[in-house]
Amino acid sequence: MTDFTTRDGSVWMPEYLVSIDGATCIGCGRCYKVCSRDVMHLHGVDDEGEILGKCEEGEDEDFDGELNRMIMVVDQAGNCIGCGACARVCPKNCQTHVAADKVAA
Repeated sequence: MTDFTTRDGSVWMPEYLVSIDGATCIGCGRCYKVCSRDVMHLHGVDDEGEILGKCEEGEDEDFDGELNRMIMVVDQAGNCIGCGACARVCPKNCQTHVAADKVAA
């Protein structure tokens, strides 16, 4: 096991974001706004719950009228540093984080 520490030597265990529950996520974007690592992005979802694709920032994408709602999707999991900022701002508690010592490399 790797020992993780803060600058002052305190023991710390990063918890990496591994998934977001699309059924619970409301697509508010709070997690995206606090993440400095580009780990997640808004994606469009149709009436059947199928993910239509990434919603590009600044574009008003409606996916040819198929867009029902938007959810946040972890699409760059390897960028996560395990800071937990996203979990602290999520109003729906829809994220799953795993301790660094439990994540496969």
